Amino acid sequence: MARIDENGRDDAVLDGFFEAGRADAPVPSSDLLARIMADAEGEAVAREQVRPVSRSRRGLFAALAAVIGGWPALAGMATAAAAGVWIGAAQPEALTVLTGGVLSTSASDFELEEIYPGYSAYVTYQEAMSQ
Repeated sequence: MARIDENGRDDAVLDGFFEAGRADAPVPSSDLLARIMADAEGEAVAREQVRPVSRSRRGLFAALAAVIGGWPALAGMATAAAAGVWIGAAQPEALTVLTGGVLSTSASDFELEEIYPGYSAYVTYQEAMSQ
């Protein structure tokens, strides 16, 4: 189905123009083709002479940072570490309430007991074994 524009012309008129254009195809001159081929050969030689750029290796820290997630992840980890040190050093009162006294705040709760028995325990053991 042909379309008709506002001037009364349809697509069939345009088809005639397109057929005339296809029948009279322009042919490039031999001088133009020779210049195109010379330019192509020059580019081929230039591409053979170019060495590929080697990529520099990343350092160990940069590779580890990339594995973790990059600089944003490292910044988050540094912030969490700083907050942990701050909370551990300050030990706010609300933390003691939340833990229910599991985390002690007094130094007396952390006294060391004798882990390795002294010589007296060895003597007592030897006396018990000799009887």
